[in-house]
Amino acid sequence: MNEKIKINKTEVLSDNWYTLRKVTFDYLQKNGTWQTQSREAYDRGNGATILLYNKAQKTVILTRQFRLPSFINGNPTGMLIEACAGLLDRDNAEDCIKKETEEETGYKISQVQKIFEAYMSPGSVTEILYFFVAEYAREMQVSKGGGLAEEQENIEVLELDFETAYNLIATGEIKDGKTIMLLQYVKINNLLCQN
Repeated sequence: MNEKIKINKTEVLSDNWYTLRKVTFDYLQKNGTWQTQSREAYDRGNGATILLYNKAQKTVILTRQFRLPSFINGNPTGMLIEACAGLLDRDNAEDCIKKETEEETGYKISQVQKIFEAYMSPGSVTEILYFFVAEYAREMQVSKGGGLAEEQENIEVLELDFETAYNLIATGEIKDGKTIMLLQYVKINNLLCQN
């Protein structure tokens, strides 16, 4: 418990898909006085994301799909290029990302490396995202991927030269935060250099 925060009231505003709550709380300020604040927090659970890379080919696997919030906020097509990702549901992060990788990209991977975890939008969303990287090879491909029809997923799988993918950040063709972070991690850590 944090002695500087007292929750006064929690209201559920929506539980249509995930849960949107309005929380009213008292916050102890640095000057010793209490201030009442009210914030909304969207709880959709935690998630995991992964960047697949191939050292020999110097390529990465990304996805492209329609994202309504980006469309509403000015993305004319609503399409985003992203790293594979998914919600944990009841899985641990490693099991989740292996399952999502196979569903979305068609690659069945057994070894993943967790690199860090991060809150992606802590001002309004409770989600922690677990970040992974893994090597892939042709023989790991077990299907065409594309996501699950019952989850209304319509995902295009992209295999891109790493430098091409990395340059899409500068051109604005990649605007997804998790994908930018993963591509920068690969670049900074020289993961595509031959050993």
